[in-house]
Amino acid sequence: MPITDPLTPVEAGELDSLGAGGSWTVFGRQLRVTNLDKVLFPGRDDRPPVTKRDFLRYTARIAPTLTPYLAGRPLNLHRYPNGAQTKGFWHKELPAHAPAWLSRWDNPEADPGETRTYLVADEPAALVWAANFGALEWHPWTSRAEAPHRPTYALVDLDPGPATGWEDVLTLARLHRTAFEHLGVTARAKVTGRRGIQIWVPIVNGPGFEETRAWVQELSRTVGAVVPELVSWKWQKSDRGGLARLDYTQNAINRTLVAPYSPRPAPGAPVSAPIGWDELDDSALRPDGFTIDDVLERLAERGDLFHAVLDRPQVLPPLT
Repeated sequence: MPITDPLTPVEAGELDSLGAGGSWTVFGRQLRVTNLDKVLFPGRDDRPPVTKRDFLRYTARIAPTLTPYLAGRPLNLHRYPNGAQTKGFWHKELPAHAPAWLSRWDNPEADPGETRTYLVADEPAALVWAANFGALEWHPWTSRAEAPHRPTYALVDLDPGPATGWEDVLTLARLHRTAFEHLGVTARAKVTGRRGIQIWVPIVNGPGFEETRAWVQELSRTVGAVVPELVSWKWQKSDRGGLARLDYTQNAINRTLVAPYSPRPAPGAPVSAPIGWDELDDSALRPDGFTIDDVLERLAERGDLFHAVLDRPQVLPPLT
């Protein structure tokens, strides 16, 4: 798994030498890049704003590490073509003007008016293309295009409510850590880049979404029963009294969580960064503490902390 800067000096220099836009040859593909000096993320603290050029450079550097998490999977794009300070929108249909070399998947089950053709980012240059297209967030399906009804991950989303403090989120994450240790289940966590923590559990390709969702629901209710004062099971957000939700409903076809290493649309360009389970005990950990300015250095120092979800498929054990 690549963990070093994939850009050659020639590729990096070519991007830096372009004016407001131009042709950039990267990963063997020629891309038309535009509006390179546009601010996409406002500054944060003492850091300057992040331009599109900065964003494309980060995307190209992280893409070889991230591509294995995207390859073979339909990709939902959360686009902010005018920057993170504006309202974004979901864009799932691969546009007709997309380069012919991009991998794609035609959903044979799409009804009229639904997305038919999805981008499949099978190579790093595809992610750079998506970034230039204004996709500030990258959301891969949990199932592959070859078997869309068979997830390869089970997802646990620790979704804080307005009254949920960061220490509460950490408490919930530590309880899940203990549960996975007790069960002997491999799982990996990441901060969301906003307020929460998400956990991915690699599973064998076999169970459907209904079975996977039921397993995560049972696990979450078992964990939530330990700290009922922190968790609400009400469906409507307005009915939860500001409490956290342990959201198992993301385990469904075309329901996604943001990819590891994806930026989030907020000042400073925070990143949904993988963390080690030991970091849940680090008082310096913050849900939006890693940005595109520092996550690559962290990757070089600690390696890809999420890698186990790629190569450790497992049968979900019974919880009773």
